[in-house]
Amino acid sequence: MVYRIFVEKKPELANEAAALKNELSTLLGIRNLESVRIINRYDVENIEEELFSYAKKTVFSEPQLDIIYDSVEAEAGERIFAIEALPGQFDQRAASAAECIQLISQKERPTVKTAKVYILKGDLSAEDFAAVKTYLINPVESREASLSLPETLAACYVKPEAVEIIDGFTGLDAEGLAAFIKERGLAMDLADITFCQNYFKETGRNPTITEIRMIDTYWSDHCRHTTFLTEIDSIKTESPVLQQAFDEYLAVRKELNRTKPVSLMDMGTLAAKYLRANGQLDKLDESDEINACTVKITVTVDGKDEDWLLLFKNETHNHPTEIEPFGGAATCVGGAIRDPLSGRAYVYAAMRLTGSGNPLTPISETLPGKLPQRKIAATAAAGYSSYGNQIGLATGIVDEIYHEGYIAKHMELGAVIGAAPAANVRRETPAAGDVVILLGGRTGRDGCGGATGS
Repeated sequence: MVYRIFVEKKPELANEAAALKNELSTLLGIRNLESVRIINRYDVENIEEELFSYAKKTVFSEPQLDIIYDSVEAEAGERIFAIEALPGQFDQRAASAAECIQLISQKERPTVKTAKVYILKGDLSAEDFAAVKTYLINPVESREASLSLPETLAACYVKPEAVEIIDGFTGLDAEGLAAFIKERGLAMDLADITFCQNYFKETGRNPTITEIRMIDTYWSDHCRHTTFLTEIDSIKTESPVLQQAFDEYLAVRKELNRTKPVSLMDMGTLAAKYLRANGQLDKLDESDEINACTVKITVTVDGKDEDWLLLFKNETHNHPTEIEPFGGAATCVGGAIRDPLSGRAYVYAAMRLTGSGNPLTPISETLPGKLPQRKIAATAAAGYSSYGNQIGLATGIVDEIYHEGYIAKHMELGAVIGAAPAANVRRETPAAGDVVILLGGRTGRDGCGGATGS
């Protein structure tokens, strides 16, 4: 049986609803909007009725702050709709509720699904109502939810009996390969897929869709930094400063006998190679691991000097934040945290640097296929703070830059600093017979190839 409850902030505490009303009135220009209500809906299955009743005022709501309902309906002059996460998309509110209920019951974890119900009051046209839905629903992560109570919350998925083999792949011409890229939604360009085709021609077989997806993922900009590794044949600039910097870069390459192609990646990493070659990075901790930048330092602890490791790391999540602001910004700082953490360090502090277009830009001026700048900026800030707050990481610096140059591509950068006693860090080489433990949550609904969008 599926149980349902609705939870709404008391009118004097409904700040989220008041802020949304202001946005819809000012940014969308909906002048006849009188009020907005936002209600959190919880559907729960695999739970005893007594436990569900107990959870109403201990898990789903705070009696001093919230009002709970068993049902919600639109009254005269009101319009109602609900939004839920796409199937497979992580729902943090639902996950937290299910975990809390399990802690109380000490039994199996129930199934919980949530949705946000919006009730708009006012003389709204069909166009106004549609505009509100478009503004609130990001199709990358959410969809409009049914208002009816489902019979079950169990998700049914059809499992393929065998991995698909791309029949005829090796025989496709250039036009066919281009159509294949478009049909499968691949990030590769025609040259990439042609290279793959030639390989499989040599092996005498057609590839599986898994092989194509894996190659597409690994060759993507997100995983392999193809943009930064692109070979640069020549650079022309009218700026004397930039020309001088480029000439100095070429001179350092010559001094180091650098033979790798000129690229943005080489430009960004050459200074460290030069300093190391000249003996100026003797404090840099080097190992076979590729984690955060690690520096050897001496720390005085209780009057005694100890050897410590200081770790730095930054992560960019520009495109992910642009298309899914909350999750993109959250996993931006999360990705930065990951590397010092895997280097056995405790992460102490973070900073955030972000670039957006003018958040006051009218919704009507939003570029086709893009989210409104205000939605990106505000939701990304919420996502970044959500991740940091949940693990207790202090963000001491936040710089938000608003410039028209970030309209086409948002900028999202998170950086962290961590440290650990050197004695705590033990490094060994993997050997045959070692046990590998994978620890973490399930892969998101984006699955194999989810990173190629960035």
